[in-house]
Amino acid sequence: MNAVIKLENVQKVYHTGEVDVHAVRGVSLQIEPGEFVAVMGASGSGKSTLMNLIGCLDRSTEGSYLLDGTDVSKLNRDELADIRNQKIGFVFQGFNLLSRTSALENVELPLLYSHPPIHGREQRERALGALDIVGLTDRAYHHPNQLSGGQQQRVAIARALVNRPALLLADEPTGNLDSQTSIEIMGVFQKLNQDGITLVMVTHELDIAQYTRRTVVMRDGRIVTDALVGKRLKAETELQRLREAQQAVQLAP
Repeated sequence: MNAVIKLENVQKVYHTGEVDVHAVRGVSLQIEPGEFVAVMGASGSGKSTLMNLIGCLDRSTEGSYLLDGTDVSKLNRDELADIRNQKIGFVFQGFNLLSRTSALENVELPLLYSHPPIHGREQRERALGALDIVGLTDRAYHHPNQLSGGQQQRVAIARALVNRPALLLADEPTGNLDSQTSIEIMGVFQKLNQDGITLVMVTHELDIAQYTRRTVVMRDGRIVTDALVGKRLKAETELQRLREAQQAVQLAP
């Protein structure tokens, strides 16, 4: 089985006037099917640039990148767009939902660009199936302004899943959420990972990274540590602890 991500000596240099900015410096990284990896680092560490390269939103200056066995460095712009649609699901800090369309229609959106085309009935069935995975079938016909922040992020996750991608990329997915909702979203990710989905998540929050299986830390465009998570948090357990703490506060005289 192919590695989902295989980077070898990847570099990214931005040319800004007379100055060259080395955003990623010789990164080699391999992520296997079914892994759940957090990419961390301070601002300017290169983690966002690396995520853009992994997501085929940008091209490396040097090095090679195989995505699920496909050498993306040899693809043209249209082929890159196709592979993003077919093999990668994106979840962002901002939910990026269309405000005038229902949750179901938001989830169906990536299917409109599928090749070969997917017909209307199958689009609806697949979108409802994706909403069921994140527990939101009862909100399928609600608009974003009728949903909480956590529910909107679940819709965004369903949209990312609807094309059955090889890889789910999440960029600060809990950045706009409160503590309890953040844990709930990490619970969704943990369940998806248990079901075999490969996830890579950028986060600056150490506690959120503890819900993943592996952490990759970047500094100055390089990977400085790459290690398995020792004491992994389980969302279900942490939610129970949080609820007990909240109840204790309410019962206090």
